[in-house]
Amino acid sequence: MTSVDVRDVRDPELPGRLLTIERDALVPLLRSRAESDFALPVAACPGWTVRDVLAHCSAALTRVVENRFEKGVFSPESNDRDIAERADWTNARVVDELERGMTEAGPVIARSGGVLDMIALGEWVHAGDVREVFGEPGAYGGAGLPYALDLLARLTRERGHVPLHADLDDRDEPLLLGEASGTRPPARFIGSAPTLIRLYAGRPTAGADYELAGVGAAGLNIFG
Repeated sequence: MTSVDVRDVRDPELPGRLLTIERDALVPLLRSRAESDFALPVAACPGWTVRDVLAHCSAALTRVVENRFEKGVFSPESNDRDIAERADWTNARVVDELERGMTEAGPVIARSGGVLDMIALGEWVHAGDVREVFGEPGAYGGAGLPYALDLLARLTRERGHVPLHADLDDRDEPLLLGEASGTRPPARFIGSAPTLIRLYAGRPTAGADYELAGVGAAGLNIFG
């Protein structure tokens, strides 16, 4: 079987497409939940509640839309400040800001030349974090998964990440991630696409049925 190599040419609309798909699924879900659900802890983000994750996500996208990138932006300290600035907001207002960001950030990211593409992937992963807390099906999956995989493959290639050949249960062709120089043999993954996303995002994989050889799980984390 021949590996499918990620395209060298960036699709500038891909990050925005991923955000729009996730917006249409996530925002109605959030608006249907009880107020108490926003106070639930998020295991993937120790110390943060669902509301904190959403406030972080909405703040990050607002920074993109408004072109506000001061020194130290997106550091843990900056993230905590963004969350604190929204402490007296209603949950509905946080969701409104998130919806606006997921709607308006795409064109800005498209014009960025690629430097902001990781933000779209991070937003999608955080949506999976929230789905998992709520016990919703499709955490780190759903309609946006094919676009997230394409974006992940390109980002890992551009960053010279460890090469990995992934045989995915839910994708017809293998996916090649990481550097394409051929200077080192690729690691191998066999399992589901959501599990692959979990590994690259540093999320728990307990109970997942997969095989990983040639690299440890920590060696795949692109957010660590």
